[in-house]
Amino acid sequence: MKRLNTQVAIVGAGPGGLLLSHLLQRSGVDSIVLERRSREYVEKRVRAGLLEGGTVDFLREAGLADRLEREGLVHEGFVFRFGSRAHRMPFTELTGRTVHMYGQQELVKDLIGARTAAGARLWFDVPDAEPMGLDTDTPTVRCTVAGEPVEIGCDFVAGCDGFHGVSRRSVPPGTFSTYERTYPYAWLGVLAEAPPAAEELIYAVHSRGFALHSMRSPSVSRLYLQVEAGERVENWPDERIWKELHTRLDIDGAPELAEGPVLEKSCVALRGFVTEPMSYGRLFLAGDAAHIVPPTAAKGLNLAVADIKVLATAFGEFYTSGDRTALDGYSAACLPGVWQAQEFSDWMSGLLHRPPEGRVFDGRLQDARLEAVVNSPAAARRFAENYVGLARERTPARGGRP
Repeated sequence: MKRLNTQVAIVGAGPGGLLLSHLLQRSGVDSIVLERRSREYVEKRVRAGLLEGGTVDFLREAGLADRLEREGLVHEGFVFRFGSRAHRMPFTELTGRTVHMYGQQELVKDLIGARTAAGARLWFDVPDAEPMGLDTDTPTVRCTVAGEPVEIGCDFVAGCDGFHGVSRRSVPPGTFSTYERTYPYAWLGVLAEAPPAAEELIYAVHSRGFALHSMRSPSVSRLYLQVEAGERVENWPDERIWKELHTRLDIDGAPELAEGPVLEKSCVALRGFVTEPMSYGRLFLAGDAAHIVPPTAAKGLNLAVADIKVLATAFGEFYTSGDRTALDGYSAACLPGVWQAQEFSDWMSGLLHRPPEGRVFDGRLQDARLEAVVNSPAAARRFAENYVGLARERTPARGGRP
């Protein structure tokens, strides 16, 4: 078995793992990144597309925002549609913050390009990474690279391999407390080669269910429909998808939704999930490996970047001074913001999604909340501060519940 050494072994080459590797190198810390999927797969994997202003600022400071700033779409507001009416939420006017629309796969391409150019040890098609000895001072990760068994000795392991990854499962049972909420609906997501019908996002609340009109570029639209939990993509041919999107999104006096070839479609279950703490021994979890938020408020990628910002700083302090204080405080620093994002994502999910059949009372409450958000300056400002991430940035770090 081939033996290699590094300071931080990173499992997962999504945005979190790649960003961490980049930041560590800037601090003079060595890392190896292991990804079970192929490079082609991770560069094409369509995920979130909304980057908060704080996330963009951090990527800019890290030297990773050149293409983002050239090609990303800057938004200063979005539109609610309900009751056959349109209401604009001017979040930049309310908060001073913008957001960027820039597909996660595009950010991943940028990060892979930066790591490759820097000569990083970034290995794809590694399906069997196995973190070991996490409660010791000498953890290892065993895996197979290009058909050859490899054991990687390291100081720390960063688990950035998502909800279904191996990192969180590598600790003894009962180590983590987990909290979960499942929702009685799912999202049917469509990527279409069609110009967006509007310059800003449209959140539509309709008696048939929620719909979201988003975009990835001036020629590619990203669209979502609320469907029943457990729904199958096979039940939604293109013709049915476009008909339902028109029904939920089109209103009098507004440009009609443009149709085009469907490039990709999938069904995504909505869930909230949090692991506490976010570390064990020499293992540190980040992003979806530690927490999942429903996609309604587009917080997942932004939370991952927030985790990595804290973790990279903590590793830098350890390797500069040997002080583990920041590493030991990693969970306490991250979890308040994670729970704040969970709360807003849950609240926004209830605001937008059609309640289950027969829940008339809930439907009336939804109407009242929507009217408050668009008619009350105070409610609009609170919403906007959460939407752009400002409220989460103001959340103080502290320990979770005992």
